[in-house]
Amino acid sequence: MRFHILHAATSPVPLPVRTIVQGVFPLVLGILINTTTIQGQQIDSGGNVDRRTIQALLQRIEQLETAEKQLQERVTQLEKVQHGPTQDSATQSPAHVGIPSETVAEGQSEAAPEKVDANRNLLNIRGFGDYSFHGENLKGTASSFSLGQIDLFITSDISDRFRFLTDLVFEKGRGNNYEEDLERVLLEYRYSDYFKLAVGRYHTAIGYYNLAFRHSRWWQTATGRPFLFLFEDEGGILPAHNVGVSASGEIPSGKVGLHYIAEVGNGRASTPGVQPVQNFVDSNHHKSVDLNFFSRPDAIPGLQVGFSVYRDVLSPPLSPRVGETILDTYATLTRSKLEWLNEGLVIRHAPQGLPRVFNTPGFYTQISERFGSFRPYFRYQYVNAPDNEPIFLPVYNISVGLRHGPSVGVRYDASESVAFKLQYDHTDLRRQQSINALAFQLAFAF
Repeated sequence: MRFHILHAATSPVPLPVRTIVQGVFPLVLGILINTTTIQGQQIDSGGNVDRRTIQALLQRIEQLETAEKQLQERVTQLEKVQHGPTQDSATQSPAHVGIPSETVAEGQSEAAPEKVDANRNLLNIRGFGDYSFHGENLKGTASSFSLGQIDLFITSDISDRFRFLTDLVFEKGRGNNYEEDLERVLLEYRYSDYFKLAVGRYHTAIGYYNLAFRHSRWWQTATGRPFLFLFEDEGGILPAHNVGVSASGEIPSGKVGLHYIAEVGNGRASTPGVQPVQNFVDSNHHKSVDLNFFSRPDAIPGLQVGFSVYRDVLSPPLSPRVGETILDTYATLTRSKLEWLNEGLVIRHAPQGLPRVFNTPGFYTQISERFGSFRPYFRYQYVNAPDNEPIFLPVYNISVGLRHGPSVGVRYDASESVAFKLQYDHTDLRRQQSINALAFQLAFAF
């Protein structure tokens, strides 16, 4: 009679099955040994034991051998399930792992290009916020504590090539109320380093600052953005957001490090009192076009030099159409300790049928250096719009004119996620009183 004993040390059986085998076979072995002993005693005693009992024990032995064979067959099946799947388990839905193919619902192909992995396709949320205390010398204003923006930056890696992202921002609305706004809503597709495509609402690729610094003040050295790059709902004069399609990537250029960004979108509305960002409907058939080219040479780490061109046609009510062209150039140097930003632009508004073109030039320069946890900084900014500019005041109710002046401040990083900023601003205005302002800000990430 043969006995089959499975050794755990050499068996490829999964741990739960191996445990069952180790528990069952000692029992089987004991029964068989006892049975053999009984048979020997029966022979020695001259057949005094009931022969029916012996036959019953022999039948029991046969049943145990059959059960052993079935158990080994089951072990082999489990090994195939564990080590021989036809798909990578990382790309399968958890509901389908270990389920035979015939149980999959009809119409659901096993050869689908890609399955959703619930563990991978989770939303990743990073939060940013700020509070401030500020005051200025303008009549009719009071020093105040202010709640800043709460920005929830949400991303989801849908697959190896597709990603969704959004900036859900809670900020000051009308009066003293908070309002929510989806500042960016994008579905991104990455084909290679040379071609990436994004569809939805994005930050326009005008210059450097609008792309480098989003809606969180945590990432900015100063307490706020330069006047030229304020967002639309903060009194900004640029189309900072757009709805459309954006393509970007590297340009094969070796150590020169050339990149491009090309965008086509709705442009901004030109009707007074209407949301400037045209999320759903374009007010005319003209689409805005934006091109940005820049270089990040290997020879100078942290250097970025580039220029951009933005073109659109505005249609103010009861007025001729206005061609809008924005030319921007910049050179920045950003390293772990040193930050030096320089950017200049001109906004050209050309009403159709009129010989005059209204030019609004502007620039800013900002420099800072980190000393331990402290980063002192200096910024100087300038913008000069004609008094009879046809778009800023008549359409967007923004008084621009001439404004220029310095800002001086210091940032203290109390931890990796909390920073304090103290900033003084002096602004000279055309035919108006100069403005002196002081602000203390607490910015944080969570």
